Amino acid sequence: MTSQNVRGRRRASGPATELRPARVVSEIRPRDTERQVRRRKSPMRQVADFAAASGVGQKAGVALAATGLVLTVGLPATSPVMATSESGQTESALSVGGTVGSQPEVSAAASAKIDFSRAAVATAADPDGKLKQLLSAQSVGSIQRASSAGTLGSPLDSLVTASPFGYRVSPLTGGTGDFHRGQDFVAQCGTAVHAAAAGKVTFAGWHEYGGGNRVVVDHGNGLETTYNHLSSFNVQVGQTVNRGDTVALSGTTGASTGCHLHFEVQVNGEVVDPMGWL
Repeated sequence: MTSQNVRGRRRASGPATELRPARVVSEIRPRDTERQVRRRKSPMRQVADFAAASGVGQKAGVALAATGLVLTVGLPATSPVMATSESGQTESALSVGGTVGSQPEVSAAASAKIDFSRAAVATAADPDGKLKQLLSAQSVGSIQRASSAGTLGSPLDSLVTASPFGYRVSPLTGGTGDFHRGQDFVAQCGTAVHAAAAGKVTFAGWHEYGGGNRVVVDHGNGLETTYNHLSSFNVQVGQTVNRGDTVALSGTTGASTGCHLHFEVQVNGEVVDPMGWL
């Protein structure tokens, strides 16, 4: 008997098995938003963010990030830097170099020059330092008005000009061509007269050429100020005075027609217009 192979689909001998429905996965993994932000930030931006958060940028911190090189120069922050780790825990201080609370290492080349001299940091809050810097930078005789203006303090609490520096009509004789060696300021007799800058008193006494009671203060490098027609003075030769110290009281002694202060500025022994220094 010959057997034949029957080709075709095999019929099921029983009922069809039901298909299990596909499982829909609806679970959504939470995203680490901070991680995404970190991925988008370049190394340079991360350094800049650290500087802004720690205050280094406000205290002359400079950071440079490059391939294989990071140079950091900074000043310590005035308060601890609070940092949050990836686990969400807040650290008490930022760890630098593996040590919590330590400051960033500051390095410089061996040839770098660091100068903390007083003249280099003179500001408006240190007028004597500014004056000293001006006098030491160049010969006092070559200083221009644009540089000297404002370097001397006011010899009176209030300055009102009574007679300016230069040629004028003499108040004593009425003649023309009288050269006025200083600046006359309005001042009632007994008004406090202040030192225009720090210096040493080189003269305190009677000036026989019309100045009456006179005080001279040497400020160094050829710069002097004089205070004339004083009713009295309370300093002596050799005494050191500070800017703003009361050195005398105004008056009308000597060649004077009334109470006032005659104020002079001398550069290498020659009088100049005081208004160029006040």
